Amino acid sequence: MNKAIIALDRSKSFRVYLTISTDLVQEAADIHDTTPLAAAGLGRVLTAAGLMGIMLKDADNKLTLHFKGDGPAKQILATAYSDGRVKGYISNPYVDLPLNDKGKLDVGGSLGVGELTVIKDLGMREPYTGTIALVDGEIADDLTAYFYISEQQNSSVALGVKVERDLSIGAAGGMIIQMLPDAEEGAVDALEKMIGEMPPLTTLISQLAEDDQDAGKRVAALLQKIFKDVPEEYQPEILEEREIRWECDCSRERIENALLTIGRKDLTEIIEEDGQAELQCQFCCKKYHFNKDDLVAILDRM
Repeated sequence: MNKAIIALDRSKSFRVYLTISTDLVQEAADIHDTTPLAAAGLGRVLTAAGLMGIMLKDADNKLTLHFKGDGPAKQILATAYSDGRVKGYISNPYVDLPLNDKGKLDVGGSLGVGELTVIKDLGMREPYTGTIALVDGEIADDLTAYFYISEQQNSSVALGVKVERDLSIGAAGGMIIQMLPDAEEGAVDALEKMIGEMPPLTTLISQLAEDDQDAGKRVAALLQKIFKDVPEEYQPEILEEREIRWECDCSRERIENALLTIGRKDLTEIIEEDGQAELQCQFCCKKYHFNKDDLVAILDRM
């Protein structure tokens, strides 16, 4: 289970969204049979989407992050809902590149040059869409730029996925800090110092006591660890605990509706040439089989 917390500092200068998403990323890696590099990229996007999803206000609100580039990963997409549900996929789950010049998995290189698009469906007539050029494809930097450029929101985003030698996910997590109106200058200075000195999130997560199986307590301990040297007046206090979980909402009915959109001509060709069809959900890889009678029934509905 993956817990997330929402916290507010004592001076009401900034809000913190923090999660340990190791289980979520492991489940996604298992479903998509990813390489370590693909797991790192997909895991970061899923974690960020989950945190941004719980920022949404209403139960039917949803958010989609779409990273698309000219690199071998091609694209990474994740959709999240305000109740903590997250799903996603990477176009090339078998992408593999040498480590970057820092000795890390080269997520930026796997995406290359491209764009980040954020779509928020808030129940309005049209969804809100914001698009920026990728800064470096490392996900966290791109999202920091997105918040500043598209939402005029000063934010700091940290994301991490640690892949072990046995290809399991050793640690994964994310943090988004957002400044609030009338933030105190001292809070800005304290955060800049903290962020500049902060080790990777996965390092901090790995240092937490392994015998503590309470997910909420682990995230609270991580918050305390991150902000331990921040002045007392800017210490964050937990407002709310939330859950972020993998859940795909695909169904046979939705796949049938997709078949309805291909047109009578194309569906007739499938019936006459193949006599059956098998469609796979991009998010959870579940397969749906339709025999000839199923396809004829769908054709009759057109």
